[in-house]
Amino acid sequence: MIKILFICHGNICRSPMAEFILKDLVNNLGIGDQFEISSAATSTEEIQNGIGNPVYPPARAELEKHGISCAGKRAVRLRKQDYDYYDYLIGMDEANIRNIKRITGQKGEKIHKLLKFAGRTDDVADPWYTGDFQRTYEDILEGCQALLKEIET
Repeated sequence: MIKILFICHGNICRSPMAEFILKDLVNNLGIGDQFEISSAATSTEEIQNGIGNPVYPPARAELEKHGISCAGKRAVRLRKQDYDYYDYLIGMDEANIRNIKRITGQKGEKIHKLLKFAGRTDDVADPWYTGDFQRTYEDILEGCQALLKEIET
């Protein structure tokens, strides 16, 4: 079982998009049972009284345009012990990577920026600020496809 945790700031846009895009990819390949895929936030901004907010409606709509459901997903926060549990902790931008290292207390080889797998050094732009959910979807899809290729080799 390969365990992957996608991480962004609030766990309502990029990381849940990545979670459900990768779940869709592996299920379509018939290998979904070989993976545990989830997502988390580095902040508590989208979590009140222990209850996380659902996926941001424009992010949910972008996934739905591609036939992907994220029903029931709510924001959760990254925990220190997630480093030991997951094989990959994948952030969307440099700030996420810094916060993942701070929260887990780790700087190890399990922590990656998503677009690194696609040979890119840039960040997945945060659609909360850009408003471009299609571009975010395309970047995440490219990163997830490249991650799968890396895992297969």
